[in-house]
Amino acid sequence: MIPAAKLAHVAQPGRSLLSVEEVAELLQVPVSWVYDRTRSRGLNRIPGFRLGKYWRFEEGEVMAWLERQRSEGPRSA
Repeated sequence: MIPAAKLAHVAQPGRSLLSVEEVAELLQVPVSWVYDRTRSRGLNRIPGFRLGKYWRFEEGEVMAWLERQRSEGPRSA
């Protein structure tokens, strides 16, 4: 049986998984910026997970993260 914590990142109906390129396009930033945010520590880290060697992001989590960034003001990377 797979632990519930491991299933937290499994795509569910109605949830859209995005690639690094799609997140960059959504946020209108370079792909390198998205990769930098995957390596950030703390609150600046963009929510995502590895699927093998590929990063995947849930669109809703990215948008919620973006709103938190906006409401908390500028922070250093």
